[in-house]
Amino acid sequence: MTSFNDDELGEIVVRRSARASTIRIKIGTDGRYVASVPVYTPLFFVRQTVRSSRAQLRQLAEHTNKPTDYQHGQPVGKSHSIAVVPTGIVTKPQVKTERQRIVVLLPNTATISDQPVQQLIRDAVAKVLRREAKAYLPRRLATLATANGFSYERVRFSHSGGRWGSCSSAGTISLNIALMKLPHELIDYVLIHELCHTRHMNHSPAFWSEVARYDPHYKLHRRQIKRETPTV
Repeated sequence: MTSFNDDELGEIVVRRSARASTIRIKIGTDGRYVASVPVYTPLFFVRQTVRSSRAQLRQLAEHTNKPTDYQHGQPVGKSHSIAVVPTGIVTKPQVKTERQRIVVLLPNTATISDQPVQQLIRDAVAKVLRREAKAYLPRRLATLATANGFSYERVRFSHSGGRWGSCSSAGTISLNIALMKLPHELIDYVLIHELCHTRHMNHSPAFWSEVARYDPHYKLHRRQIKRETPTV
């Protein structure tokens, strides 16, 4: 994986893939542009594509979920919070998890808004949310499935931006660890949504009728979750 910097758009990460047939550019969960390109695409051609697509990429940035900007005291998941500790003891920012706190040690030369600091926090938050997700989501999914007669093969976790969850045709339900940022009723909405996909692999009227059977307030929950961002 390589990357290059654009004066306006910042770092562009280039990922070469044997499955890619054209150049596709998206914004990753860390806010950087990611270009998926065929294996033998020259780098100069990727740069040229970025230049010629600048207007579309600006629009993409406006409509894509941005990473959270973390602050002192901010809750993380269901049981943690962020504690910023300015100190002259350290010479570079450090982040560690102590019990239910993500502790951010900041030297005099750094602030919490610095992007390298935000990335350190984001990495720690991802670990916390993954632990919480693994402890809670499989049990809750199993409870909802058993109570309502659903079956599925297995559960996996991700923190890719853009989707709270998905269900494959093989019955694998993928859940975004950022679900742990949501209130419990919205978590249940996503879990029910994915369980209903085990019966309807689409968003047809039959699918939404199925969702309504198990979540009578799904329209409200659907509106509410659109205000949230599935990023860490």
